[in-house]
Amino acid sequence: MSLRITPLTDPAPGPHGRRLAWLASDAGSVPVGTAFLRLLDGGQAHLAELDLRVHPAERRKGIGSRLLDGAVATARDEGRRRVVARAEAGSPGDHFLAARGFCTVLTFRYTRLALAEVDPAVLAGIVERPHPGYRLTSWRGTVPDDLAETFAASRRAMDDMPMDEADHSPVTWDVDRVRAAAKAVEQRGDHLHTVVAVDTSDGSIAGFTELVVPGNGSGDAQHYGTGVLPEHRGHGLARWMKAESIRKAREDHPDLGGLLTDTADGNAPMRRINDALGYVPTHTEHQRQLDL
Repeated sequence: MSLRITPLTDPAPGPHGRRLAWLASDAGSVPVGTAFLRLLDGGQAHLAELDLRVHPAERRKGIGSRLLDGAVATARDEGRRRVVARAEAGSPGDHFLAARGFCTVLTFRYTRLALAEVDPAVLAGIVERPHPGYRLTSWRGTVPDDLAETFAASRRAMDDMPMDEADHSPVTWDVDRVRAAAKAVEQRGDHLHTVVAVDTSDGSIAGFTELVVPGNGSGDAQHYGTGVLPEHRGHGLARWMKAESIRKAREDHPDLGGLLTDTADGNAPMRRINDALGYVPTHTEHQRQLDL
């Protein structure tokens, strides 16, 4: 088939790194596929994240290969050492990546909590249980100024999460970065809700959990991350914070249907928390990696 690949301006620029985009169209200028390549920064400047999609009716015509070749060549020209991509396990995209040399380095388990099935009394029991030395607080949107420094410092809680064979170089977080991330959510019309556990001895943040709610307050919200600093683990803070996040989501957004989360298959502690809170598995994804 006659195929044209057109570079595009990124329709959704992020606060850190750059994203390149390409559109594949046929002889009649009908779009048949897209590729997005995010060039990461903040300690991950050797990585590029690929999101490649081809219309189901147009697969097996070489479109994906053309898009992939262009994206990989660009990543190499930009000095990246690895390209990573995710696809549902066993899907056409998963098979496509495997056939082109991408190795599975991590498996994610996706789960969903149906809010209509949550028992408010059970949830309240978890939230109201005392955790000596800690208190919960929360905010919408950008972190308050008085908590900004300690919130940025708490992001290192994610640095040692189990990532199997994936290249998980820590992201460098500072106040500007956390504010920019919140601003990006706001600019696309969604709502960022953050719950944190505060160490009452010094007012520092010991752990956090983030939830992004669709702008219209309906459908499913997405958990963006939950982490507890190593020196504060073993006190049940992750379960406590996540239960409070669920409680607030139900109260603040009564039209929400559910909450979605994805957890690395090797992250047994977080999987146990999700299971105990009622999250039900929906599917798994493979993170695949190509060394350049």
